[in-house]
This record gives sequence, C-alpha cells and structure tokens, in this order.
Amino acid sequence: FVDRKGSLAYLDRVWREHHINFGTTQSPFQSYLTVLGLDTLVVRMERHLSNATAVARYLRKRPEVLWVNYPGLEDHPDREMAERQFQGKGFGAMITFGLKDQGTCFRFIDSLELVCHLANLGDCKTLVIHPYSSQYVSFEEATRVRLGITPGLVRLSVGIEAVEDLCDDLGRALEKSR
Repeated sequence: FVDRKGSLAYLDRVWREHHINFGTTQSPFQSYLTVLGLDTLVVRMERHLSNATAVARYLRKRPEVLWVNYPGLEDHPDREMAERQFQGKGFGAMITFGLKDQGTCFRFIDSLELVCHLANLGDCKTLVIHPYSSQYVSFEEATRVRLGITPGLVRLSVGIEAVEDLCDDLGRALEKSR
C-alpha cells in the first residue's frame, strides 16, 4: 500500500476510514431529497408493513416453501416480544424463508422479475438475497449453522409495490425453481 501511495499513504488511509465510518457529505439537493423522504416515511412504512404481512402469509401457503420466519405471523414464537419492541406499530418488512437447497434458491432468485436481487435493506422496491452465498460467504460453516444461515435460506426486504404483483412474481419464481 505504501509502495503505491508513497508519502500520501497515511492521508489516503485516514480519508478511506472516514468515508467507511461516516459516509460522504451530502450536497444541498441530496439533503433536500433526504428530508422529502422523511416526510413520506410514515406512509411508506404502513405499506411496507402491510405488504410484509401479506407476503409472509402467501409464502406460508406455498408448497415449495419449507418454513417462513416473520414475527407478524400469528404463531411466531417471538410475536409478543416483537409487539412490545415495535410498540404495536407492525413487525417490520424483513422476511426469511426456507427452500429445499441452494440450487433451488438460485433458480428462484434468477426467476424473479419484479423483485430485485440486491443486498440492500429497506428500499421502496422489494429486494431478495441469498445470505449463505453473499453476506455470510466468508464465515466458517459452523458459524453459519449456529446463526441459522443455511444453503436454503432466502431473505426478503419487502417494498411498497402492489402486493398482488409481489405475490404473483414470487409465485411464478417458486414454480420455476422446482
């Protein structure tokens, strides 16, 4: 690193660390857009929450889906705790569910048309990721197993699209993943 950067190596490292830990400074227009987003946050969150509940219920009925983990489901073991933590305002928009194996997960994700394959969270768009082969790929197998990160795990961050469109897309992809 010092060979490439020379006398600026320390300054470059400080600059990189700052951006990693604190991000960049927003321009005035980006700040305006951030405030605009905050103004509509309540309305968007209501849609995220209702969509997530509907999608979790839909996934639970699908024969391809082995299990669904969403605290908004009536029989979720941590539902009462989630109600307290979220102060009765919903259960978030994150859903995890299980498919047969990694190959099934890959076919499912590749078959989605509306849902985006991205590692982000909390977007207006519904996002899907295969945690085993992405965020947790560098973890030792024993650690992944202990954390519940299995080859058949899929994570959805449910967005604000029309819930019927989401369920249609998920259903088509599940059928193609068989």
